[in-house]
Amino acid sequence: MTKTSNKAAQVVVRFAPSPTGYLHIGGARTALFNWLYAKGRGGRYLLRIEDTDRERNNPAAVAAILDGLRWLELDWEGDAVSQFARADRHREVALELLKKGRAYHCYCSPAEIEAAREAAKAEGRPQIFQSPWRDRDPKEAPKDVRPTIRLKAPREGETLVDDVVQGRTTFPNKDLDDLIILRSDGTPTYNLAVVVDDHDMGITMRRARARSTPPWAGIFPCSPTCR
Repeated sequence: MTKTSNKAAQVVVRFAPSPTGYLHIGGARTALFNWLYAKGRGGRYLLRIEDTDRERNNPAAVAAILDGLRWLELDWEGDAVSQFARADRHREVALELLKKGRAYHCYCSPAEIEAAREAAKAEGRPQIFQSPWRDRDPKEAPKDVRPTIRLKAPREGETLVDDVVQGRTTFPNKDLDDLIILRSDGTPTYNLAVVVDDHDMGITMRRARARSTPPWAGIFPCSPTCR
């Protein structure tokens, strides 16, 4: 993943392991490639511990990952960032999206969502959940249900991704899911956290453009998926 600065082109990459297990050869390979890419281009190599899965988070695995990277001499710049420690920032962005009409409260239960997906599967349709709460009047919301917050993904147009390995890939926006970005208990999901953290750490995708107004417009100066 790379970033192009407004002042000068600078590569900024990150290795972001999940500490639900120890550093393995695949993770070490990814870390090495990122480290080499940054060093070879005079860029920055950052480390983020994606520890949002609190049930499976293993502090011993965090220590082992750091120790393994040091043993491999894959030194990173600055302190390792804990994704869990940034939960307040993730919630801030989710609420800002909600305020600007780029996200919405969804009151559907897990059972309702699963039933909708099973029905789509049985009918041979894409298993994209279309929440009835996307454009529904919030005044109709049940009083005894704590809602999730979903991203209001564009329904029209398409998103183009220019990837240095895969080339250009097109995604019809009608096939995009309205992802849950904040759970009913107020905790952010990975799908939100990873984008916010990549943005704040100065890391972006190689290149992506949305041929419609993305839901995060006006939240980030330039989001990781609209450069």
